[in-house]
Amino acid sequence: MNAPVAGLYAITPDLADTGELLRRVRAALAGGIRVLQYRNKTAAPALRSAQAHALQALCSDAGVPLIINDHLDLALECGATGLHLGGDDGDIAAARARLGPHRLLGASCYDRIELAEAAVAAGADHVAFGSFFPSTIKPGAVRPPPELLTRAKKRLAVPVVAIGGITLRNAPPLLAAGADALAVISAVFAAENIAAAARNFQTLFETRHEKKPEAV
Repeated sequence: MNAPVAGLYAITPDLADTGELLRRVRAALAGGIRVLQYRNKTAAPALRSAQAHALQALCSDAGVPLIINDHLDLALECGATGLHLGGDDGDIAAARARLGPHRLLGASCYDRIELAEAAVAAGADHVAFGSFFPSTIKPGAVRPPPELLTRAKKRLAVPVVAIGGITLRNAPPLLAAGADALAVISAVFAAENIAAAARNFQTLFETRHEKKPEAV
């Protein structure tokens, strides 16, 4: 199995301009993202394939795992590190069988721990909850409280990802609640300085891990 999902988990915006997509991803990689998910809900299959192959090459060179959203065949075709499935995007157990034991497999679980438990039992090695904050990507998404992350960490033995409207300002409570990774689109890829935005997010994780327990 690949290294567990942790840190800044960047998700690509829908861009038809492959050159611009790669420019933004290069900047995010330079800023220290730990995982990249390729997600494009509007691209035609040929464009999606071309972009996925180009991103896989970039991520491979950077040593950063590429996870493909929704499209199992594309993940296998381009040699991606893993796959992410939403609630209506396919069967977790069937996907695990085709991916084999060594690729990453994530699942969207929204505001329901029981979905996460079922996904892990079927072969998911990390789970995502959210949208924790209002998001232009999914404006009608459910709004779980940060405490869901704490409960999930107690009940699940896999990394827990928080997603949805996350910014540098509202991220700390999610980390305090136990999020292993923060999945971010706009706060990184729409930033004026993408590399700096990624570095600032990653600093949140480093600061959390550097905190020492109080002396007894």
